[in-house]
Amino acid sequence: MKKITTRTICRSSRLQDRQLTIGLDVGDRSSFYCVIDGKGEVILEAKVATRVEALRETFGRMPRSRIALETGTHSPWISRLLSELGHEAIVAHARDVRLIGESRRKDDKIDAQVLARLARIDPQLLSPIQHRSAEAQADLSVIRARYALVRARTGLICAARGLTKSFGERIRGRNPKAFRPEMGETLSPQLRVALTPLLHALETITERIREYDDQIEKLAEEKYPEVALLKQVKGIGTLIALTYILTLEDPRRFRKSRDAACYVGLQPGRRNSGQSEPQLHITREGDSYLRMVLVQGAQHILGPFRGGLRSPAMGTEAGGAWRQKRQEARHRSLEERPGAANPV
Repeated sequence: MKKITTRTICRSSRLQDRQLTIGLDVGDRSSFYCVIDGKGEVILEAKVATRVEALRETFGRMPRSRIALETGTHSPWISRLLSELGHEAIVAHARDVRLIGESRRKDDKIDAQVLARLARIDPQLLSPIQHRSAEAQADLSVIRARYALVRARTGLICAARGLTKSFGERIRGRNPKAFRPEMGETLSPQLRVALTPLLHALETITERIREYDDQIEKLAEEKYPEVALLKQVKGIGTLIALTYILTLEDPRRFRKSRDAACYVGLQPGRRNSGQSEPQLHITREGDSYLRMVLVQGAQHILGPFRGGLRSPAMGTEAGGAWRQKRQEARHRSLEERPGAANPV
């Protein structure tokens, strides 16, 4: 039997008329793809370099096909490239494709074939996701790069405090933005030699973070006027608002506003079976950075910086009624369980 190659698929009019489905198992340097026809027969399995030129040359000459790949580092730009070439690109949620993630027979060839067969039967079995646009991804990279510097600064501050405490000394100051080389003047000579370069690095990182803050403010003002609307909510600043807008990008893809909370994993998990309906923690799925900054905004609202914000739980007249109802409910619970108030 004559071997079918990518060139054969591109030239054969018989194969051009078939409905082809392709599974693409993406690797860092090379990717494996499997082509099946409408009957589920494998007609080609091959490897291609994970580069723009190689993928364009391989899939640009193929007839319009449905191509499935898993989420990963390379999936955003590969899915955009395949769509530009006229293919139907389906990006599968890697955590939900258990046939691949939990398989005991796992390799690139089998994974590509599984992706192709699932995409051929029903794309919804892959829990497809929608990647953001290249422009939104580039703007969001500014925020992610700033966060990388913030984490680096936090690690350096913790290292400096740990090194001084092991000598029985301390670096004064709590504000991470205020760490400067002058803070090492109160340390012993041997510690000063070790920590002065570190303090200089902290000062430089803080300056770069300030530059990112200015860039984010300018970005929000020039390209995203919706940020001003979100900042009307107390506790929401430019960073949180812009992260929210860039992560969701298209709010019309959510049928209800509450679905946005589910998108970032803030809804409780569910494992109901029969009469059992346990209360689970939040799923923590979706974008972890957006979830983190939203929680920070909520902590700001509920914390000591809330200012004139009024809510039932913050000492207002309505808050007194709310606390009274809570105490009454607790008393009723204790009355129903004798001995619960004074356990032995």
